[in-house]
Amino acid sequence: MAALKVAVVGAGVIGLSTGLCIVETCPSCSVTVLSEQFSPNTTSDVAAGMLIPHTYPGTAIHVQKQWFKETFSYLFAISNSAEASEAGIHLVSGWQIFKNPPREESPFWSDVVLGFRPMSKAELQKFPQHQFGQAFTTLKCDCPPYLLWLEKRLKAAGVQMYTRKVSDLWELQSEYNVVVNCAGIGAHHLVGDEKLFPVRGQVLKVHAPWVKNFIRDGDGSTYIYPGIHRVTLGGTREKENWSLSPDPGTTKDIFDRCCSLEPSLQGAQDVKVKVGLRPSRQSVRLNREVLSQGGVKLLVVHNYGHGAGGFSVHRGTAKEAAHLVAECIAALPGSSSRAKL
Repeated sequence: MAALKVAVVGAGVIGLSTGLCIVETCPSCSVTVLSEQFSPNTTSDVAAGMLIPHTYPGTAIHVQKQWFKETFSYLFAISNSAEASEAGIHLVSGWQIFKNPPREESPFWSDVVLGFRPMSKAELQKFPQHQFGQAFTTLKCDCPPYLLWLEKRLKAAGVQMYTRKVSDLWELQSEYNVVVNCAGIGAHHLVGDEKLFPVRGQVLKVHAPWVKNFIRDGDGSTYIYPGIHRVTLGGTREKENWSLSPDPGTTKDIFDRCCSLEPSLQGAQDVKVKVGLRPSRQSVRLNREVLSQGGVKLLVVHNYGHGAGGFSVHRGTAKEAAHLVAECIAALPGSSSRAKL
């Protein structure tokens, strides 16, 4: 019997990690990744890659926590391996600070990150405008190297990758048994999802190697995230703004806000401005769907709509999507994998 063929549409962190999980879950499948853009031109390349979860109002907290735990464990293992530098993954300690104390003293993910605790009075002296804070250690993914590392893993597993614009999932029906939609903001047009909207993010990538600790304003509007080579300064959250052009006024505003939290950033060099559109919705769309046209069926798994929290849950959602693909395969006529599930 010929190998069953699975197409993954999208090559951001969600598409690549979903492809890798499908290979691990269904090793007899032939997997192909199709995308109009690959690194360094994806939305994921702009992301800061900090593992600090964003809450999805439409998704149960225990599900979000499981996704985050699986992602944290996976990246923590890489950070403890010889591949940490190539994959761009490292531990970083720092502070999340609040002008007014949050309703919940500990977020749902506080026991997944390392050493979570309230900040001491002495630590808070660094931030005179803020009354309360949380200190912890989490993981940071430098996104371009991590995407290249994922691509390398996929190629080693025999996955094909092609630059191709997919305008309609039906165009893949004759070539593939299952299609996995990881198109991010592209799903707005690809599957006509009206619940999906862009949240424009503009960030600065600067050279400031003396900045070792992350600082995040509790509302997520201003943040300083040190990476291996550059520090990411942010940010903006502009709903329904589709513009990918950097705005000079916004650049100055971001820089001023970050300098107010970390005055030493005044000496930062080589400022690069990046813009990305976060694919946002009330909940991640992670489900199976059977499309039918004139008696012909197309098995689809959707995994998109991660918004600002994609890196924090990418591995957890990819594993779940891979299990949905395995269910689709088991349901195919004459499938030999039915017994294994």
